Amino acid sequence: MTHLGPVKSELEAAHQGLVAGAGALAALAELSAVRASWERRIEDARGECGSLAGKLRAVVRGQAQVNEAVKSGFDGVRTPGGGGAW
Repeated sequence: MTHLGPVKSELEAAHQGLVAGAGALAALAELSAVRASWERRIEDARGECGSLAGKLRAVVRGQAQVNEAVKSGFDGVRTPGGGGAW
């Protein structure tokens, strides 16, 4: 989500350069429509990334708990040469 933060302002700056260079071209309306479309896409992507962030953190926490449970399960297993009572 952080990486998408500057994209909108970069798009705005690039668009201003196009408008200045285009002068009175009839394509300015189309450029504005394309820009608006990209701005919506950027915001949608930021929203999706934001919603995934919490879910991914929850998965990591759950996996860490599973890993710890598996490790604890093996802690009591005695192996030859592993310092156990064999």
